[in-house]
Amino acid sequence: MQRRASGVLLHVTSLPSPCGIGDFGPGARRFARFLARAAQAYWQILPLTPTSSFIGNSPYSSDSAFAINPLLISPEQLAADGWIEPSDSEAGRPGGNPAVVDFAAVEAYKEALLRRAWARNREKPAEYPGLAVFCREEAAWLDDYALFRAIKAERGGQGFADWPAELRDRFPEALAAARRRLADEVDFTRFVQYLAFSQWRALRRHLRENDIQVVGDMPIYVTQDSADVWANPELFKLDARKRPVFVAGVPPDYFSETGQRWGNPVYDWPAHERTGFSWWLTRLGHNLRLFDVIRLDHFRGFEAYWEIPAAEETAVRGTWVKAPGLALFKAMERRFPSLPLIAEDLGVITAEVRELMAAFGFPGMKILQFAFGPGIAENRDAPHNYERNCVAYTGTHDNNTTLGWARSGEAGEEGRKALFAYLGREIAPEQAPWELIRLVMGSAAATAVTPMQDLLGLGEGARMNMPSVAKGNWAWRVADEQLETALAERLRGLTEIFGRKH
Repeated sequence: MQRRASGVLLHVTSLPSPCGIGDFGPGARRFARFLARAAQAYWQILPLTPTSSFIGNSPYSSDSAFAINPLLISPEQLAADGWIEPSDSEAGRPGGNPAVVDFAAVEAYKEALLRRAWARNREKPAEYPGLAVFCREEAAWLDDYALFRAIKAERGGQGFADWPAELRDRFPEALAAARRRLADEVDFTRFVQYLAFSQWRALRRHLRENDIQVVGDMPIYVTQDSADVWANPELFKLDARKRPVFVAGVPPDYFSETGQRWGNPVYDWPAHERTGFSWWLTRLGHNLRLFDVIRLDHFRGFEAYWEIPAAEETAVRGTWVKAPGLALFKAMERRFPSLPLIAEDLGVITAEVRELMAAFGFPGMKILQFAFGPGIAENRDAPHNYERNCVAYTGTHDNNTTLGWARSGEAGEEGRKALFAYLGREIAPEQAPWELIRLVMGSAAATAVTPMQDLLGLGEGARMNMPSVAKGNWAWRVADEQLETALAERLRGLTEIFGRKH
């Protein structure tokens, strides 16, 4: 990402669609045209993996590190591809506020729709050779995932650590019996994943035709109740009952006085090293096929990670534990000719983390909202301190929108004064989004990325996520009429002025 360019941060779920949630259908293609009109090179998204309304809808909490969220399958595209009749997509379509995702309603609607598609097509596998090819090519993760989903459904959503020991511990005879007993449900999950991957790949082709690259997001950790942990328990610090002994998180920081207790099981890194980091290489290769560039979430954890005893209710009483990041990335470098990774280097960053990034030339992230306050002259998030090899943001999905930030006074009185001094004048909160956009676009950073909410000048109600708050996140959506030509032209103007035109 060394060329001078820019992009927009907007998750797929936030796209316009008549079906209750953004998806891979026509709304995504309209957004691609918006990006092209605005001369943008990158579309940055959040993880595409499955989510659940039972655990807060977070794309960072998934039952698979490899699968694609079925909620992102476009009913309109299913009809266009002949999997369903156009009228099928209308039954049970969620209503409500089009600016907010009602995840529970969308889950029920998409589940029923995909069941109809499966019922219509399950007896005609010979007509769809691509399905067999997909199942064969993705078998390394898909077989375990499909069986995991089927057993979990049979057991009423029960977590795998509470399954009978023969299923929890993957006795071969018990798994074989489950595959026979649940064959139709296993095949249904494979079918759904085929549809999801097919639609994503078709959208990727459309994006390439418009010279737009996708910046994907790969979380460092996986969810405890996931197919990944169930299929590979030896790679995590678990007890004999497959429950975490330690969980992941971060210590107290800008976002939370008690830190963040994420609850993900931490890796048994010596076990990964003994395999030559095989699981990680498979995972990275899978993501490199999905995305052009990967934002590697919580990069700090690859040098040392915050390990919290599972019995602790907060992240306060944790310990920093060394991780084999250097050996891991060397293994990745040997396997892949290039590593188009962005290191999410936010939080407590040490000299050792900086050295790890420098060893592989990974660009880090700069967050302009973090720049204003005491010590701005030395602040690494202030534009005058940006190096070329970085990605500059007004804010991320974890930040308030810039208007919300300016209105709320999050930066404090000193921060407000520092912002005015940096700009050379006082501004109203409503002016802050485009003033900060101008700063990141005009900076030395090779890449500048702006959240869609800041382009639209939206307030705190459009915030995507509030860290450490379990509910009410991830639901914001943009409307078709907001993707107007005038906005694209305004963004294009800044892009051209600051030499980022794509």
